[in-house]
Amino acid sequence: MENLYFTQEHQALRAMVKKFTEKEVKPRAAEADRSHKLDPALFRMAAELGLPGTSHAEEWGGSDLGQLGYITVLEELARGCSSFAVTMAVHMGIGLLGLQMVGTPEQKEKYYRPCVLGEKISACALTEPDAGSDLAAMKTRAVPDGEHYVLNGTKRFITNGSFADVITVFAVTDPTAGPRQGITAFIVEKGMPGFQVAKVEDKMGIRASETAELVFEDVRVPRGNILGKEGEGFKLAMQVLEAGGRVSLAAMCLGAAKELVDMSVKYAGQRVQFKQKINQFQGIQFMLAEMTSLTYAMESMVYRTAWMMDQGLNVMREAPVCKLFSSEALNNIAALAMQIHGGVGFTTEFPVERFYRDARINPIYEGTSEIQKIVIAKNLIATGAF
Repeated sequence: MENLYFTQEHQALRAMVKKFTEKEVKPRAAEADRSHKLDPALFRMAAELGLPGTSHAEEWGGSDLGQLGYITVLEELARGCSSFAVTMAVHMGIGLLGLQMVGTPEQKEKYYRPCVLGEKISACALTEPDAGSDLAAMKTRAVPDGEHYVLNGTKRFITNGSFADVITVFAVTDPTAGPRQGITAFIVEKGMPGFQVAKVEDKMGIRASETAELVFEDVRVPRGNILGKEGEGFKLAMQVLEAGGRVSLAAMCLGAAKELVDMSVKYAGQRVQFKQKINQFQGIQFMLAEMTSLTYAMESMVYRTAWMMDQGLNVMREAPVCKLFSSEALNNIAALAMQIHGGVGFTTEFPVERFYRDARINPIYEGTSEIQKIVIAKNLIATGAF
């Protein structure tokens, strides 16, 4: 795969992130999971390496390595700590893509550039208690008042929401227009009066990735903080999720899958039962073969789709396929890795149980597997052919 799509810059990036993951991310992963908190030093080191700006333009402080660079970073980080990978993915992706796509020069200078440089952290607030897959149920409202909009509502399951400096918040500005014309995106800053973090969720997996409930009570957002055009928030949200959510999630699944395969191969080559290493048993070999095949398929589709995105090609079909297949495949791989490791895999002595717990969220967030199937099927029916 190294020479199929990647330039020498991409290969150097992978080597750098791999080294960073081995030296800094992996040693901190278990404690981060126990404490539900990432070491802030990781963010500073990632910024020093230029990772937040990997896929963003040099004009704004980035490296301009495109989608291929972005998912390369996420794959390697996910081999060490899914929580840190998710945190970085949101910041580098859905937290910034709205600004990248439709931000004004003034908005980019004030918010986008410092986030690209890693001086500030970003987030994206779309989901609500009653509006997950169903955006038509969105209740957060933004009402015009002079040179401001007054924002009221609650957002739930917002990654980075508890500490982000810059948050793209989607709210209904015209309740009569329906979700496709009635939703607008706003840039909200940490510290704006009326904005508060209600709670941080205690989760089964990706425990060190902070997932917050955000409350907006009469938050006055300047008109200059409208992101894109009024009423085009739904369109922007779909573009952001396609470009920054689905394929990036698949890349993180790929990284975790590769790590699980490597751990399983190593353990099976050391564990002895019935006077032989367990990798000599056909049952174990079948498991390793299945894990490897699923991982190879994930890698092939993820990088092909990322390459297509960098060519400016439409990936309306490919992105949800990547998300669906990779999230389900990782859960299968994690289960097989747990089975190979047996009892020790069920203990915190080995990282398998953490990877197993972390994997379960993938078929749920960024659009459930069921939603991906609907999207894939509708696209297939509309086009009439594969």
